[in-house]
Amino acid sequence: MCGITGIINQNGKAVDRELLKNMADVLEHRGPDDEGFYINSSDFPLENLKWKQSHGKGNVGLGHRRLSIIDLSTGHQPMQNEDNTIWISFNGEIYNFIDLKKELIGKGHIFRTSSDTEAIVHAYEEWGEDCVKHLRGMFAFAIWDENRQTLFLARDRLGIKPLYYYSDHSKFIFGSEIKAILQHPDMKREIQPEALYDYLCFLYVPAPGSIFKGIYKLLPGHTLTVKEGRLADKEYWDLSFAENTRISEKEWCEKIIEKLRESVDIRLISDVPLGAFLSGGVDSSAVVALMSSLKTEPVQTSSIGFGEEKFNELPYAREIAKAYNTDHHEMIVSPDAAGILEQLTWYFDEPFSDSSAIPTYYVSQVARQKVTVALSGDGGDENFAGYRRYYFDRLENQLRAIFPSAFRRDAIGALARIYPKADWLPQFFRAKTLLTNLSLDPVEGYYNSMSWFQAFKKDILSPDMRKELSGYNPISHYHKYYDNIQTSDPLSKIQYLDIKTYLTDDILTKVDRASMAHALEVRVPVLDHEFMELVATIPSGLKLSGRDSKHIFKKALEPLVPENCLHRKKMGFSIPLSQWLRNDLRPAFEEKVFSADGFALNYLDKGSVSMLWKDHLSGFRDYAFELWSILFLEEWGRRWV
Repeated sequence: MCGITGIINQNGKAVDRELLKNMADVLEHRGPDDEGFYINSSDFPLENLKWKQSHGKGNVGLGHRRLSIIDLSTGHQPMQNEDNTIWISFNGEIYNFIDLKKELIGKGHIFRTSSDTEAIVHAYEEWGEDCVKHLRGMFAFAIWDENRQTLFLARDRLGIKPLYYYSDHSKFIFGSEIKAILQHPDMKREIQPEALYDYLCFLYVPAPGSIFKGIYKLLPGHTLTVKEGRLADKEYWDLSFAENTRISEKEWCEKIIEKLRESVDIRLISDVPLGAFLSGGVDSSAVVALMSSLKTEPVQTSSIGFGEEKFNELPYAREIAKAYNTDHHEMIVSPDAAGILEQLTWYFDEPFSDSSAIPTYYVSQVARQKVTVALSGDGGDENFAGYRRYYFDRLENQLRAIFPSAFRRDAIGALARIYPKADWLPQFFRAKTLLTNLSLDPVEGYYNSMSWFQAFKKDILSPDMRKELSGYNPISHYHKYYDNIQTSDPLSKIQYLDIKTYLTDDILTKVDRASMAHALEVRVPVLDHEFMELVATIPSGLKLSGRDSKHIFKKALEPLVPENCLHRKKMGFSIPLSQWLRNDLRPAFEEKVFSADGFALNYLDKGSVSMLWKDHLSGFRDYAFELWSILFLEEWGRRWV
């Protein structure tokens, strides 16, 4: 895994070599093994072999930090073609590069290395911008084409690897992380108000925007072409949920295991030690089970736990480790809560308050002591409807079908305002905000379940922010996908929505930053695009059968994974955040958030924040996630703004 960055001075000005190096240096954690640079000019001498040149205007520069995984000796980047007219800086892994290389050699291309990077170079020579359609893997890369005077950027189909960019009339800058772009002295670090409100609603900043004005994320499954100051964005992949009802449940089970085994197998190629995360849940256990069947030596597995039993999955992980005779490593985490917060705000350039980033950070730390590459089970819940909220969303849709829309809007809406949490209903009928959701249409109801600060809405914002955000509604991020997917199935709609938003901007962002903090590459076989294309065609009733989530996946895994692992209650990768805020994190919150020179209260209403804090400390309410998001925003703002 690597860090990439670069710049085009569209006004013709020569690239500042020191600036380019600084942009790469802040990505050193992503690639500690090597560095390399390219500038399209030979007008000045380069004394360092890590710097490369070609004949051009000197206005284009590429930077690279490398974590060596494949072809350790000759995979130096930026890498060029035979005549030095095409240069690439690449982050990721192309799992089909050996087959791709054979195909390209057959077409007359000559390879000088054994790296997957060079396969992209020749694929671009052969197919141009359509080269991305031939790649199977996770990637973000930039190609400078000297002949066409074009910069071509691409991001993998699911957004496993990140790519940010900034553009104005004089320059175009890109990087694996925002911090590389912020090295440019012209960057003003202005907060985007809509993005800050998005963060409070979702706990992350959704694509394509970022927390900073002018800086954007390249969307997953998209390419971006930069030529003469003009930007052309193009989508090259999307996921179809056209159900295939002709296949029996038994045949689906066989297809799932066959395709997932292939997906795991192609992710085992590595010239460095390789292992897996293991929580003892369905998804990570499935990956470890298939790895064990494909490898001759024991799989290196890594797990973490907490002292609080409610948050400790280690017994389940040990059971799977024993079943497959893995070389198992684990750690009981007693984290320095305030210290880890400071660490995370460096690696997450934007406010990001999914608290599962903390255990992900620690399990990556444990894994890196033994391996450089780890496979994870991320994506199983999105693919196979594993989240509890999917069941409640289906229940709400069934109830919506019973009551006329006017009755739901008026009568049920009135009840929702009196009983917002439906605490008076039997346990079976309690969703997060059942009555409120029933008074809304399906996408609004799902947004209400997924977003935070709902009880306060814009009251949490300062008066100035409320005025500036007049008329803005973050639900627009949901409508963009929910309204356009070509299916009428409600479950498939919210799965697609989650894959396009929550999976990319929360789950995969979390895994990338937390693992790269330790220079650990994480591969996600359950998110192989060919596997996902297969799973998307499985009828939704086989994914969520009654209250049984992941029904068909667990059925397929019955010969491989112990039964009590398949059917135990889902725990999630969580931490004792409520207790931390009342104890370990209390001094940090009070001293920083409420201080005269604090950051967050420039944008938030002090009275509303104080009320949340007092209610949480008293135990009257649990506002752990809301308060953590405020504390993260405070710490992030002090570091970056």
